[in-house]
Amino acid sequence: MYKIAMKIPKRLQPLVEDGLIDDVLSQLMSGKEATVYTVQCGTEVRCAKVYKEANKRSFKQASKYQEGRKVRNSRRARAMEKGSKYGRKQQEDTWHNAEVDALFRLAKAGVRVPEPYGCFDGVLLMELVTTEDGAVAPRLNDVAMSEEQAIEDHAIVMVYVMRMLCAGIVHGDLSEFNVLVDDYGPVIIDLPQAVDAAGNNNAQSMLERDIRNMTLYYAQFAPELKNTKYAQEIWALYEDGELHPDHPLTGEFEESGESADVDSVLLEIKAAFEEEQDRKERIRIAEETD
Repeated sequence: MYKIAMKIPKRLQPLVEDGLIDDVLSQLMSGKEATVYTVQCGTEVRCAKVYKEANKRSFKQASKYQEGRKVRNSRRARAMEKGSKYGRKQQEDTWHNAEVDALFRLAKAGVRVPEPYGCFDGVLLMELVTTEDGAVAPRLNDVAMSEEQAIEDHAIVMVYVMRMLCAGIVHGDLSEFNVLVDDYGPVIIDLPQAVDAAGNNNAQSMLERDIRNMTLYYAQFAPELKNTKYAQEIWALYEDGELHPDHPLTGEFEESGESADVDSVLLEIKAAFEEEQDRKERIRIAEETD
């Protein structure tokens, strides 16, 4: 079904020369952090995700996501802190490899993600997620569903979020634009900004945002989902050391009787406004690339 239809992009040329890619078939999508191509690798069609250079990425507040990431090599860590040319390259390599590492960890944790084949010079080779008829799996944003299906898929995504946290990861940018849907259900994608749950002070708020984004999307088809409290339930279990990959979730949580922290409420309102602006920008970008 795929035909050779384009010139090989410059960033993919080294992979062709090294025999990792045979042909570039088409551009699948272009987003804020990368451009994704379908490529021929032997008898298989795969994805090649070409990360944009730091000065061309529109991903906001990257440093907030990188907080807590460990760099074992002390020379590399010092260079990254100083912002030298070598350090900037190492920081980019760390950003690229974070997605590969997260994909391997999450697959092992029981989360459906594309199978990674490796990252080479800022290009991630991974599985192309397709439907049973061979078509590229659509993003959740492009999928309509029944109320029953929305409730079922939302529950699956909540389990995936929980299992990510069990693996020490918060997606950090989860939305209907970062989930594919094939014949077997949701598949989580786009993880270069994956957050270290234990080492990042923003982990809880990012988990809450991830869950809020997903819940609001599915609630378009099943309004009762708006009343669920998975974020509070999952984080409380995590803090108490009681979270495990197969923990039964209820979506219920009894709020504390303590008085509200006004500063925290204001920060949440500000964060919600920023998220809505970012959401509108995502929709604009998605419409331009469709």
